[in-house]
Amino acid sequence: MPHPNLTEHDVLDDFDAREITLDGATKRVHVAGHGPAVIVMTEMPGISPHVARFARWVRDAGFTVYMPSLFGVDGAVPEAEAGMAVMQRACVSAEFRAFANRKGPNQASPVTRWLRLLARHAHEACGGPGVGAIGMCFTGNFALTMMLEPSMLAPVLSQPSLPLDDPAGLEIGPEDLAEVRSRLEREDLKVMAYRFAGDKFCKAERFKAYEAALGPRFVARVLPDSAANRTALPPFFEQVVNSPHSVVTAHLIDEAGQPTLAARDEILAFFTQRLRNPGSSPRPLEPSGSSSSR
Repeated sequence: MPHPNLTEHDVLDDFDAREITLDGATKRVHVAGHGPAVIVMTEMPGISPHVARFARWVRDAGFTVYMPSLFGVDGAVPEAEAGMAVMQRACVSAEFRAFANRKGPNQASPVTRWLRLLARHAHEACGGPGVGAIGMCFTGNFALTMMLEPSMLAPVLSQPSLPLDDPAGLEIGPEDLAEVRSRLEREDLKVMAYRFAGDKFCKAERFKAYEAALGPRFVARVLPDSAANRTALPPFFEQVVNSPHSVVTAHLIDEAGQPTLAARDEILAFFTQRLRNPGSSPRPLEPSGSSSSR
């Protein structure tokens, strides 16, 4: 089906809005599609039309999308003032560890426990070998912490931005990180990660720290700033973010040959290989038309 207008509120009427209670906490989760489950975690300041577009691409690739509402107004176009208000509330929320210095360095956000249970719930509902997940921006690292859940097989980190006050911070505790690395090596799994070279919220220091912690299991893609969309951006991204940032949403250029579109295709191929064809040999993970850097 055609995607809704990205400049207008997305009513998300092709998703089933479910209230899912896990570990005593209830959250709205937008579900659509068929096949193995992929959890799409929204960037700041919420499930925008661009985030919903990406979720539909995942759905159309043959997966059941679970898109939890974690903050903001579902379907809203990201306005500058309203988006800043959402971000400020999230920064002081008990569910998130936005700052390393406020709640201690390298600790996972408490909401990741609920998300791990969502992965288990989705796997039981959808079957298949396991679950995939992508986090973006504020939720960027969550897919890595979710690897503590055995059903998680395909984690993608898109411009992971927490903690905001430590460019090299990883937003996961050292014991959990060691457990994740052990699992990656034991089960021959990988973590895919994406950022723009000039992203001021997800800098080179963070990817270097991930590489040091996870070794070759961390597959980094660094796109040139010239690959970012700069036209018709939502006000929040133009005025607040104000740098190349959102690889598969607002800064993606939906044209053949564009590095951001190649990154999207690589992510979909990663989900397909891990969740739909787990017995096949992994395809090369180098996206055509984009640059990569370790």
